[in-house]
Order: sequence, then structure tokens, then C-alpha cells
Amino acid sequence: MLAARGIIRQNQSVIPGFGITFGITVTALSLVVLIPLAALAFKAASVGPADFWRIATNPRTLDALRLSFGAAFIAAAINAVFGLLVAWVLVRYQFPGKRILDAAIDLPIALPTSVAGISLAVIYAPNGAIGSLLASLGIKIAYTPYAVVLALIFVGLPFVVRTVQPVLAESEKDIEEAAALLGASRARTIFNVVLPAMTPALLTGFALAFARGIGEYGSVIFIAGNLPFVSEIAPLLIVIRLEEFDYGGAAVIATVMLALSFSLRVLISMLQNWNRRRLGYV
Repeated sequence: MLAARGIIRQNQSVIPGFGITFGITVTALSLVVLIPLAALAFKAASVGPADFWRIATNPRTLDALRLSFGAAFIAAAINAVFGLLVAWVLVRYQFPGKRILDAAIDLPIALPTSVAGISLAVIYAPNGAIGSLLASLGIKIAYTPYAVVLALIFVGLPFVVRTVQPVLAESEKDIEEAAALLGASRARTIFNVVLPAMTPALLTGFALAFARGIGEYGSVIFIAGNLPFVSEIAPLLIVIRLEEFDYGGAAVIATVMLALSFSLRVLISMLQNWNRRRLGYV
């Protein structure tokens, strides 16, 4: 009897009532996420199938979507590589100024996106400190698609670092040392020991950086130039349609972005689950 009471006490939660907490969870999720997204879908559907297809397949829309998703993917891939290296340095080494560097990683998240965009524009503009040097070599960054990728790298790096860092801190360094004692080279240790254990966290960080990059607006518009068919991103095109009072067109573009983002997120989740099963985590 006492054992049964003990089990009951252990199963009791600090927050009482599954029904109450579940109801609050569903209500909050509906008010914050589901209802607004449903309203967006209904607004896009109200334009009619023919107009929906016309707006979604408009060359300007397709080019903006291609730039937004392509630049976000490239930036997230670059951040996956350099984010792992930054996390490795912060976890594995002790050096002067480590706390300052660790705090600086979060600046792109803490800063207003407009400040980040202006900062990048000042540095990489043709008359900027770095932009002038690149211009002398015939390389132009600002007001080109390269600027979009650069801005998305800037805002997406913390997501990879902060996702990989705790996993790397919990991983046992003895496994790497054992691999070295068994004769494994550094390259083999990295690719056969370190990276497989980091892959789930890397995929999660990649997904977060990719999702942030798709919807990024403030840090991009100040440095991209915003030229149609050149450096115009999809979020900017949505704002332009809203300023033209074309709410249906804006809703259609936003719905297409939502559908593509959700599909890619599902695909990344499937890859994460497959990798966990391959490594025996589930």
C-alpha cells in the first residue's frame, strides 16, 4: 500500500490536471499559431484558383522565392561548418577573452535586425572598409545576391553554435583519445567519431538557421539593394504587395512560403529521425 502511494506521489506533477494544462496548451497554440495561419490560408484561397496560380507562378514571385530559399540554404550550410568549428573552440579550449567571444556569438540575435543590416552595409558597401578592398579586386558584395547570403550567415550563426555547443560539451573526449590510441588518424577520428555524434545537433542547427534565413527581412534590405530579379527577397515582395494594398497577392506569396518551409522542415525532421535510428539513439 505504501509502495503504491509512493508510486502515486512520484507520478504526481507539480502542475495539477492533465486536462487543464492540455487545454491551455491547445488554446494558446491555436491563438498564437494555428488561427493566424488558417486566416492566412483562407485569405490566399479567397483570390480564386486562377489568380492564386497566376500570382504564385509570376516570374518576379518565383525569382524572389528562389533567392530567399537558395540564399537561406547556402547560408545555413556555411553556418553548419563554421558553427561546428566555433562551438569546438569554445568547448575544447581555454584562452584569454573566451567569455567575450562566447557572449559575442549571441549579438546577431540580440541586435535589432536593422542595426545588423546597416552595419553590414557600412562595411561591405563599395566605399566601406572591406567593400573598397574587394572593389579594387573587381569583387562586389553589397547590392548583389551575395549580400543576401552574407546577411543570412550573420544572423544564422548563433543558432548552429548554441545547438551544437551543449551536445559537444556533453560528449566524452575519452572516445576521441581512444580512437587515436587505436591508430585512427585525425581525419578518420573526425569523420567516424566526432561528426556522427554531432550530426543530429548539426541538422537541428541547420534547420533553425535555414528557417531564420527564409523569413529574414531587416538585416537584408539594407545591404541587398532590393532590385527585382536581382536581389529582391520574398519577404520584401510581400511588404511591397501590402504597401500596394494587394492583400490577396501578399497572402498568396506568404502561403507559398509557408507551404515550402513546412515541407522542407518535415524533410529535415525525417533526416534527423533516420540519422538517430542509424546511430541507435531510438
